[in-house]
Order: sequence, then structure tokens, then C-alpha cells
Amino acid sequence: MALDPDTSAKIARYRPREAPAAWDEVAPLVRSIVAATVTAVPYDVERLLHATAGLALWAEASGLPRDPDAWLRGEVIDAFVLSRAGEVAPTAVQTYRTWLRRVRDALAWSDRGEPVPPRLHAPANPHEPYDKAELAGLRHWASHLPGQQRTDALALMALGAGCGLAPKEVAATTGRDLRQRAPGHPFVHTGVDRPVVARAAWEDVLAELALLAGGAYLFRPRHTTPYAKNLIGSWSLVHQPPTGLPTLSAGRLRASWIVELMTERIDHDLIAKAAGLASAASLARYQHFVPPLDDNTAARLLRGHAA
Repeated sequence: MALDPDTSAKIARYRPREAPAAWDEVAPLVRSIVAATVTAVPYDVERLLHATAGLALWAEASGLPRDPDAWLRGEVIDAFVLSRAGEVAPTAVQTYRTWLRRVRDALAWSDRGEPVPPRLHAPANPHEPYDKAELAGLRHWASHLPGQQRTDALALMALGAGCGLAPKEVAATTGRDLRQRAPGHPFVHTGVDRPVVARAAWEDVLAELALLAGGAYLFRPRHTTPYAKNLIGSWSLVHQPPTGLPTLSAGRLRASWIVELMTERIDHDLIAKAAGLASAASLARYQHFVPPLDDNTAARLLRGHAA
């Protein structure tokens, strides 16, 4: 598999901090594993190198064979992550386990004697979020559509980019699912079994749409079932924004909501819970969309508050 020059360079020059002497022995195998799997798993190359190197060095110190086939067995991965339990947070332990099992699945060693488990998580390549300019342009376009087209477009955007709902949840939302206890209080969605609080920038739109819809669906109110496979896709196909703007996609709107929360450094466990994801590890595939912190912000966060 041909890698881009930047990824190849990161793999070639990687070295753990305070690397023990054993690193020189396992480094070629670690680099080979990461090079073979980085395009098949939804994680940054740096994360893969860190996790795989940790596993390899632990296996070496434990006297296991110097062989990726031995390192990536399920019981070995579990023993390794349990050994880290006293050093990292419990959520990080589970994250390491998820990363390494995905690496194992991607390699699918034919002589391991165990089947590749079915994928139960989201696809490796998530929807690409819209950037701020695209979202602003789409919102302006949606706001100036006529009649029901405007309502449908704004509902799709407000429920996706404003609440992080999945397509089925967007389609099933009625006006009665949206509540605000009093002006200035959070605008919540009560139609799903998890905490969903609308982003402040979309509260006014949701309040208007909920009032208009009443007990009917917000998006395409004439549909008769909570969700049909092509309900959203067919609408987006017919209603194309002007040149220069991307098509409206429920998946991309939800990804935009996720990445916006991650960019604001909101706790990943909270984001995963609000998104209905199995764990915070599921957010790793969006990490490369999150811009790095500038130096001043990083220093402020690391400094914290005075006692």
C-alpha cells in the first residue's frame, strides 16, 4: 500500500519518549504493522504508532515471541491494556484495546487460527464535516428557499448540525419532540433516549420549526412512516444549492456537529453519549478533522485556575 510522504515520514522517524534499548529490536516490526494498517483503520498514524509501540515493548519485556502474530492475539492485547490500568484513565484503557483490536482485524493474519470478527462499529471513513464557510453558505441558501423547501432545508440543518441527530432521528422528529422550559434555558430534544441539547446557534430556528410543525414531522411532514431509506437523499438530490456549495447531507451535518464539539474540547465521553455512540473511542476517526490548539489556548488549558 503506497502511503503519502507525510505519513511515511512520521512512521519512519517515530521513536517513543525515553525509549528502552529494546526499541531498536522491535521498531522495524512496529513500523511495518502501522504502515500496513494505517489506511484501513480510522485512527491517526501517531495514535497507531503510540499504541502499537507500547504493545510491542510490553510484549518484549514480558518475554513473548518477537512476532506481531503473537502480540496481536486477543488475550495479549487484553493483558497489555490491563497492565496500563494504573497509569491511564479507565476510558483510555478501553480506547487502547479498541485501537489494537482494529489493527489486528485490519492485518487479518491468515495463520492466527482465529476468525476476523465482524465489524460492529461505524465505518472507517466517517462523513467529512462541512467547514464554517460551507455551513454558513448552506444556512443562508436554506433560509431563502420558498415555502416548504425552506422548512425542510432548515429542519435538516438544525437537527443535524444543531443537535447531532442521525438520519433516522432527523426523519422521525416532530415538533412536540423539541422543548425549552423557559427563555434562556437549553433547547432539548425529548424524542430520543439520550441527552440531546441543541446548539445555541440553532435554537431560534428550532423554536420556529417546532411551532410550525406541532405534532407533525419537522422534515417533509407528509411522509407517513418515521423513516424511509431515501427520504433525505432524494430531497437533497432534487434541491441542489447554487454552484460553490456542497449538497446537503445528514451524515455530513452530524459530523460537523461532532467535530465542532471536539474542537471546543468538550469531554469526549459526553460527546459520545450525546451522539449515541458506543464509547468515546468511536470519536477517534474524527480527530484528524479537529484543528490543533494554538499555543496560547494550549497554555491556558494546561495552566488551569488558581486554587
